[in-house]
Amino acid sequence: MIYFLTVNYYSTSLIAKLIGSLPNHKNLDFKIVIINNSPDDDLINNLKNDYVVILNAVNNLGFGNACNLGLKFIYNEDSQAVVWIINPDAYFQEINLEKVKLFLESHPEISILGTVIHTPAGKVWFSGGYFNSKTGEISSQNLFSERNIDFVKCDWVTGCSFIINFCSFSECPLFDPAYFLYYEDFDFCQRYAHQGHLIAVTQQFRVIHQPSSITNKYVFRKITNSTYGYLLSLDRYTNKLVFSLRLTRLIFYALILMLIKPQIGLGKIYGVFIYWYKENTS
Repeated sequence: MIYFLTVNYYSTSLIAKLIGSLPNHKNLDFKIVIINNSPDDDLINNLKNDYVVILNAVNNLGFGNACNLGLKFIYNEDSQAVVWIINPDAYFQEINLEKVKLFLESHPEISILGTVIHTPAGKVWFSGGYFNSKTGEISSQNLFSERNIDFVKCDWVTGCSFIINFCSFSECPLFDPAYFLYYEDFDFCQRYAHQGHLIAVTQQFRVIHQPSSITNKYVFRKITNSTYGYLLSLDRYTNKLVFSLRLTRLIFYALILMLIKPQIGLGKIYGVFIYWYKENTS
């Protein structure tokens, strides 16, 4: 069975659009699992039906921890399931679930599969993640030079839309709870790649996403969490020299931004402080 897993944080109308973009044939074998990170958002309960499950978090767990709640629930229901993690502000123009199943059956070597993502204007927003541990560069690149190729191996895929094939794992795969929001997808891919799992991206299935339509409402928190996640990832997957150089450049850039975009500059500085505090008190 295919489980679509998404996280709600005051985004009921967006999730309704996502659900509406999925096939509505009753004989299709799929479920939608919503982790409700905003327990006082009663509107989300209006989406509940026979194939929509809502799990309420005690409070806002962040993205990775909320996904962990859903992954554990799904794994207990079906340890051989296919889990499609997708942002609440993403949706499908068209999706053939039988094609998804056939794709994974044809490529059992893939454990984690990202999808090409477009903006509503049709521009490519994501088509593969790149990481260079020698320089600390974490970026996205268009990896598809050939139109008919099924998939391309990559270093990481975005949490906006990716598929986990439970059949490839001996136990339930989980995000690292140290990340609240941002870079948890990068860390997830790096950890499992280091264990021998294949990470890939496909253009066979496409998703539409309105970038930052939720997090842009909370700019300071967005930048703080992104900065912390970035530093934590560099610390784990690069060397001390690369980390020091990147940290110095980040702080210098943040100080400049405080003069022209203070909310962003302060968010970066606070993210650095949180990283320093956690590293020195853990």
